[in-house]
Amino acid sequence: MIEKKAENKVCCKVCFRHCSLADGETGACRTRKNKAGEVVSINYGVLTSLALDPIEKKPLSMFCPGSMILSAGSFGCNLRCPFCQNHEISYAGEREAGSLGVRYISPEELVDTALRLKERGNIGIAFTYNEPLMSWEYVRDAASLSHEKGMKNVLVSNGTAEPEVLREILPFIDAMNIDLKAFDKDKYSKILGGDLEQTQAFISEAAKHVHMEITTLVVPGFNDDNSEIENASKWIASLNNGKNIPYHLTRFFPGFNMTDRDATPVNRIFELRDIAAKYLDNVYVGNV
Repeated sequence: MIEKKAENKVCCKVCFRHCSLADGETGACRTRKNKAGEVVSINYGVLTSLALDPIEKKPLSMFCPGSMILSAGSFGCNLRCPFCQNHEISYAGEREAGSLGVRYISPEELVDTALRLKERGNIGIAFTYNEPLMSWEYVRDAASLSHEKGMKNVLVSNGTAEPEVLREILPFIDAMNIDLKAFDKDKYSKILGGDLEQTQAFISEAAKHVHMEITTLVVPGFNDDNSEIENASKWIASLNNGKNIPYHLTRFFPGFNMTDRDATPVNRIFELRDIAAKYLDNVYVGNV
């Protein structure tokens, strides 16, 4: 990954933000830092979460169903979703990480752990919980070793990263679930601090190479309009093998910085499922 110097600062090229960092300064994701003129991942291998999960929990409904996968997460994220379900780690930075019970686990140790869990149905490693692409180097290194051992790799991500990052990890990833948090550019920018076009580009390219599933957390008053889910579904259908891409519509519950509204009504989730099903063959509901 090329990171160019400008005006005595270094530009991080991982996502659309292109944070310009002075020496010792950390980017908006709280995980990438300018150290002596080089932007490095300060959470490389620093894990906050490690658990053996059912593959359906990612959620992946049409990739190795019934199997288990070792899920690994660190801290930090480049978005600022007010409804974040993992805000304790996603909003954390280097300073807060010490109170999270973090542990350094090398790529080799992570893969060894995954191999030991094969007897419990484990098929590989899922990079998840926080935003794994902020430490894409760790994803690449661990996933590469995992593939060498004949295991599978899953990425659960917001998909907000540059094409160069995607190219680095694609050879080692077998399946992805990408959060499509809304289908409106202004919402992505103003409310989530993200970039819808970058997420769309990431999904579109990745879907050509890996098993792709997409999730939208349906939040009342934010992204639950019929037209928004319909437009998202039409767009997904336009992708490579799009009609067959599983689309997960999951129910929101109040929490974190969004306690000003009730949980998504169950009947509303099913109404939106029926709309999405006009364009997609595999629509799933979650948290109901």
